[in-house]
Amino acid sequence: MIVCSECAKLGSGYWEAKPQRRAKRIAKPQLKLSILGKKQRPTVTEALELVGDFGLRVRRAREGLELSHEDLGRRIGEKVSVLRKIESGKMTPDLMLAEKLEHALKIKLLVPPSEPKAPSVALSQPREITLGELIRLKERKTEVTKERKQS
Repeated sequence: MIVCSECAKLGSGYWEAKPQRRAKRIAKPQLKLSILGKKQRPTVTEALELVGDFGLRVRRAREGLELSHEDLGRRIGEKVSVLRKIESGKMTPDLMLAEKLEHALKIKLLVPPSEPKAPSVALSQPREITLGELIRLKERKTEVTKERKQS
């Protein structure tokens, strides 16, 4: 560095960088939830599914309680943008958020899964013959030919 003679008197001609001291981090043992006295969440929610019209239900319940998005967000600790996306159907809430919404709005969003419905077969459409039907037809044919031979 180039300095004037007046400034040069203030410093020395030799400079050495001081090594930075690193603070040692002490690893804190992480406590399990059961040690803290909190109950672990039951796994029952894994067997539940979200209703199809969750967005409409959330909006109606929120408006019924006369809550704004901001008020509801403060109650459950979520962002307003997340709540708006859920109500519009652009976002599907995870199980934790669905439980928060259920509790805050006193609605039901998680239900037991419904069994998938088998597609109904229209009678007017022709279908292929099955192997079981083919075997039965052959058995009948052999029975008929045996009866004819006997008579």
